[in-house]
Amino acid sequence: MSNRPTGRSTGRPGPGRARLALALAALLGGGALTALPAQAAPAAADGLSVQYRTSAGGATADQTEPWLKVRNTGSSPVQLSQVKVRYYFKADSPSDTYRFACSWAVRGCSVVTGTFGTLGNPTATADRYLEIGFTQAAGTLAPGADTGDLQLRFHRANWQTLRQSDDYSFNGAQTSYANWDKVTAQLAGATVWGAAPEGNDPTDPTDPTDPTDPPGGGQSLFDDFDYSSHTDPAISAHGWNVRANSGGPGVPGATWDPSKVTFVSAGGNSVMNLETSTAGTGASTTHTEVLTRATKFRNGTYAARVKFSDAPKSGPDGDHLVQTFFTINDLKAPMADDYAEYDFEYLPNGGWGEPANILYTTSWETYNPEPWQAVNQHSEQRRSYAGWHDLVVTIDDSAITYYVDGQHFGTHDAQYLPERPMSINFNQWLIDLNGQTSTAPRAYDQQVDYVLHVKDQVLTPAQVAAKVAGYRNAGTGFVDEVPAI
Repeated sequence: MSNRPTGRSTGRPGPGRARLALALAALLGGGALTALPAQAAPAAADGLSVQYRTSAGGATADQTEPWLKVRNTGSSPVQLSQVKVRYYFKADSPSDTYRFACSWAVRGCSVVTGTFGTLGNPTATADRYLEIGFTQAAGTLAPGADTGDLQLRFHRANWQTLRQSDDYSFNGAQTSYANWDKVTAQLAGATVWGAAPEGNDPTDPTDPTDPTDPPGGGQSLFDDFDYSSHTDPAISAHGWNVRANSGGPGVPGATWDPSKVTFVSAGGNSVMNLETSTAGTGASTTHTEVLTRATKFRNGTYAARVKFSDAPKSGPDGDHLVQTFFTINDLKAPMADDYAEYDFEYLPNGGWGEPANILYTTSWETYNPEPWQAVNQHSEQRRSYAGWHDLVVTIDDSAITYYVDGQHFGTHDAQYLPERPMSINFNQWLIDLNGQTSTAPRAYDQQVDYVLHVKDQVLTPAQVAAKVAGYRNAGTGFVDEVPAI
């Protein structure tokens, strides 16, 4: 393998946060990723129904108010975090943007999410949709039970009057709850209720003609990461390296230990486990990283399923830990404008001035390690992300867009688009030893299922899920069609 300069996920999205200098001369390598625990299947083929009413029935209104109830009509409990409901409407102007709000919900508005999307095949009554989802905190829905009221609303960002009488999912006469098949519901990625506007059925991975299935073609990298150990020769053969060389980021004096990258069974699949440990000193600290040897990835879709951890698997908690999925190229000179880095970084115990758990997505234009200066854009959510998460970032010629569990997380500007290709990386490391000063040994795990890159194609999270399912159903554990640069 060749010696090349490489970057690391180095954190500190905000320009005022202290960050350790990035090691600019480290061995490029790549690690193997592994398969994700299977998602729960829908309770039954017709496992959900959706009731609808409106509290704003006029042809025009200040805001549209779709109130919904989701009922489990199957025979098994349903994880609400796997449920998506779409309400379809016609934008009042092609340039309009909309804002979502939850007025009240039986289960609490804090567990309800709302994002807007654009239909691939606009009709006379719909070119947009509002997608309602639920966080993991929403819990389960027992057979025969419903969510209770979801009193939702949305409005034009400029608060101008909107016309709703021409909206596909609107019914001004329906002022009491009743089943309504002009909204759709998906459960674990499969459509189980309703009919979308013609030509716009939500994703059903079993339907090859669905317009939200993954587009044909597209040179792809996919790895299900079914390896025996960090010494498995297939890891190198598949273009990955498990890092063993010294350098940043993280605690000075720490080592990057390839033996701490293991492959374990979870949910019936093999997953890659990255272990980071410390006993409170630099010499006792071990970090882990896997990354592609090749820097050949630029525009397109990047996706992975990653399990973040809030607590150590052993020992006292509190360390300033960073768990990541990112792409990067090398900084050739301070403030060089052809640098690029796109990060998912989860800090379960805070760090960089944050007191508690926070998830960052960050798009980098450039930086100067000394004195510190950064040019980047970031999005953040301050809450726990412990558990498995689907992470997607798409890059085209206009923007960088991040998704977590199918929900839009942030969109960053064209200023931060990559000028050169990048590697794909996962690592876990400690920012410092200030979060936990004990000398008792402790160890943290980050797990990774699959990784996917589709060159020059922007896929929705649903299309990512369908493409991954297609590889797995075909028994394809690894493919790399992306040409070398």
